[in-house]
Amino acid sequence: MEKHIRIKFKSYDFRIIEKLMLNLINIIYNTNAKIYGPTPLPTKIERFTILTSPHVDKDARDQYEICTYKRIIKIIIFNFKTIENLMKLKLIPGINIKVNVIK
Repeated sequence: MEKHIRIKFKSYDFRIIEKLMLNLINIIYNTNAKIYGPTPLPTKIERFTILTSPHVDKDARDQYEICTYKRIIKIIIFNFKTIENLMKLKLIPGINIKVNVIK
């Protein structure tokens, strides 16, 4: 069985992920590698309700939410040039990247 690389991206801003995906796909196609993805994973939404004036007015509340966007790319067939170009990729602040090599 061949090795493949799985790269998982997380960010609070979906525009950052989309920009990085375009750069990554261009690099991968220029090195003749084969990929699956980018596959969007379910968005995690956390909602918070905060009282604005404690002890006085229970109806005065602020509501906030944080959305975590996720994408995954699986690189099936790759070569040394693909790995070298991925290492040179400029990373954008505000994104979490996790890379797994799977046999």
